Amino acid sequence: MASLIAVLFAGLLLGIKHALEPDHIVAVSTIAVRSKSMWKSSLAGVYWGIGHTFTLFLFGIFLILMKQNLSEQAALTLEFFVGIMLVYLGLAAMFKKYSEKEMEQNTGNSNKKSVFIGFVHGLAGSAAMVLLTMSVSENIWQGALYILAFGFGTVIGMLSFSALLSVPVIMAKKRKGISGNIIKITGVISFCFGLYYMYNLGFTEGLFTYWL
Repeated sequence: MASLIAVLFAGLLLGIKHALEPDHIVAVSTIAVRSKSMWKSSLAGVYWGIGHTFTLFLFGIFLILMKQNLSEQAALTLEFFVGIMLVYLGLAAMFKKYSEKEMEQNTGNSNKKSVFIGFVHGLAGSAAMVLLTMSVSENIWQGALYILAFGFGTVIGMLSFSALLSVPVIMAKKRKGISGNIIKITGVISFCFGLYYMYNLGFTEGLFTYWL
């Protein structure tokens, strides 16, 4: 029991660390900065974590039960979809205009987007999650608990980040145009990072070679 608790605690800490990876932060930032409330902005992190955990759990447990893992080509391809998503989120943030009223009332749609972003990130990370889970778990039940602990850690990590990110947005609330500029800045970062992400996967990691 003591060893199981230690493993689950390690999974929790790794989940917090995992949530703060650059592609996760960049993607969630494009959603979190649209709200001028710390609570609503924090929800972007929570819903991302829910989507991320849901995918990791279902897909990860399925692969473990089937005693299979994703091929390198499949894993890199799923990662490539993250790059496409980052580019899309960046373009949407750069060119879509948000009125003050929309930023206050668009919470529902933002939460759905956060879940979807987490879903995509979960798929992309499923291969590594399966390998990690199999290395620290003795059976499927321990594996399931480990993934849930890891997922809870991602929720805590992204919740903390999105709450912190909301601070400059709230401070700029009374300054006309500042909030819109923050959204556009996060859009530019997401767009550029998405292009870099796809380039790195395609050429450095060799994904395009697999495709050809």
